[in-house]
Amino acid sequence: MAAPMIESTFKSFMCPIKELRLDKTLACGQSFRWKENIPGTWVGVLAGRVWKLKQNENEIFYTTQGNFMQQQTKIEKRPPTKKHRKLSKKGTTEKMTRTVEEKYIWCENVGNECDNELNILSDYLQLSVKLQDLYAQWSHKDPNFREKSENFQGVRMLRQHPVENLFSFICSSNNHISRISSMVEKLCENYGEKITEIDGQAYFAFPSISSLAGEGVEEKLRQLGFGYRAKYISSSAHYLSENGGEDFLFSLREKPYEEAKQQLMKLNGVGAKVADCVCLMSMDKAGAIPVDTHVWQIASRDYIPKLKQSKSLTDNLYKEIGDHFRSLWGPYAGWAHSVLFTADLRKFKRESPDTDSKIKEKAKKKKVK
Repeated sequence: MAAPMIESTFKSFMCPIKELRLDKTLACGQSFRWKENIPGTWVGVLAGRVWKLKQNENEIFYTTQGNFMQQQTKIEKRPPTKKHRKLSKKGTTEKMTRTVEEKYIWCENVGNECDNELNILSDYLQLSVKLQDLYAQWSHKDPNFREKSENFQGVRMLRQHPVENLFSFICSSNNHISRISSMVEKLCENYGEKITEIDGQAYFAFPSISSLAGEGVEEKLRQLGFGYRAKYISSSAHYLSENGGEDFLFSLREKPYEEAKQQLMKLNGVGAKVADCVCLMSMDKAGAIPVDTHVWQIASRDYIPKLKQSKSLTDNLYKEIGDHFRSLWGPYAGWAHSVLFTADLRKFKRESPDTDSKIKEKAKKKKVK
């Protein structure tokens, strides 16, 4: 019998909605395994468990079901910042939280034996980064960011497991979010370990590299509708199996941005854009700027008008766009880029108050005519 996810098990921590908007962050095309099954409540798989998340203006509520997977504890590995080091000398309590007034979780490196839900979630949501400070810096430097971000507060980067992040974005080639999500779920259902079943719904962990490198994977994925991406997935899994596997991917977190990017681009199906997505979303390269046609349009419309004369996104233009944004926004340029990317998505444009007011205004003008 399927196990229910019991509402009374919800735990919570303080986190202002301007620091994190679940509905924007989990649905803007970073990760593809979060579903809003009930309005305002998100269900997804993280670190071998099924998570249920929701929020109000000041708190995040969460509950989990399943068992943590040993391989996922590597998510916690991150060198502490100078401020972390100062706090760690004052005692264990301050390692976990900042002051009540600041109202958000401080997550430090907790080692390999992490079985703490709060640490896993804090690391995944990167809550040690104070987003409102970054928004203030970007808004000061960039009037366009200030205007566009007004209705898109709380969009932050997730810190994903590199294996899931990499293969999800190999699926993203010439694809849209809903179809990518479908492909990722097919990978998990066919090659991942079953975690649990909740209300009749089975949940699976993301597949290991070895399972994706198995015999017959390419053929099976083609049957499942992956097309040419089937070869990319199988080939990349084989390459990783022969070159250090998961440990190799985690080691790229310690490499300089350009080196990590070049190593990723050795994989079949990984070009500059996918490599930058992985660098930004799971390799701690906060200045990586994934440039696709969507970002190219934002850049040419709002920042570099001469780009309108270009017929294609060349390697030189790709680099020029990334360098422009890094120069404008600084070390966390990839985070700022994600805010504008999210604000420009059609589904969020439909939801924004500014868009609603424009639609009503057009309706009024039609009535007058």
